[in-house]
Amino acid sequence: MKSEIENSTKGNKQTKNQINYSSEHKAYLKKTKRRKTLILSLQIGLLVAIIGLWELFAQVGLIDAFFTSSPSRMVETIIELANAGDLWIHIWTTLYEAILGFILATSIGVIVAILLWWSDLVRRVLEPYIVVLNSLPKIALGPLIIIWVGVGTKAIVVMAILITVVVTILSMLGAFLSCDKDKILVMQSMKASKFQIFRKLVMPNALPEFVSVLKINVGLTWVGTIMGEYLVSKAGLGYLIVYGSTVFKLDLVMASTLILCILASAMYLLVALLEKKVKTNH
Repeated sequence: MKSEIENSTKGNKQTKNQINYSSEHKAYLKKTKRRKTLILSLQIGLLVAIIGLWELFAQVGLIDAFFTSSPSRMVETIIELANAGDLWIHIWTTLYEAILGFILATSIGVIVAILLWWSDLVRRVLEPYIVVLNSLPKIALGPLIIIWVGVGTKAIVVMAILITVVVTILSMLGAFLSCDKDKILVMQSMKASKFQIFRKLVMPNALPEFVSVLKINVGLTWVGTIMGEYLVSKAGLGYLIVYGSTVFKLDLVMASTLILCILASAMYLLVALLEKKVKTNH
């Protein structure tokens, strides 16, 4: 019996490996692969061209490197910071604040959205206030945040949360409410509880939107973190940008901005990988 099962399993594997695609499908796959390669090559080429022209214009004097910096001067500044031992402290400070703000804002936003979906009365009462809070310039709350939670990491994380959480609430609430009403009625007719409806139907339906929210939150979290560091910080990339602007060390400003772009891109790529996995399994 065991040998029959093993032979059957091997036969299934061989069948899968021997699948022959049509010539049209093979041509389509080849064309898709070529297009992806072309897009990636153009993206890399554009980046190399921008960096090369930037450096060239700075070297020949077409632009003033004092005001615009240059790729070589930015690299020199990063090396100086690394040799002084300050670079990793500032990177870790900002990265820690951004990740913490991202996790807390996303978690709070999803939980509040679930509560608003769960209770129609609560949603109708609170929705206008949430919309008003979303339209409020968060930077105006900076002095209040400092008074409420003090200076340092807490204030910066709170600023990141305030900028990110409302968008999360509204986006996820919209995703929950967009679930097919007929399917909900079918589950209700089968005596499914509200928790079962949410777990089996509403949440899976909102999963693609949740991944999209994560991608949006990456950018908003970094904006909130740097904005918070502008207000109250003694370390971090936002602090370096403010300090560099104050003392006219624009190489430091541009180098810090470059590092921010790299960190934000890395965080975005992680979410993009998650999105790809979700689409594969959805």
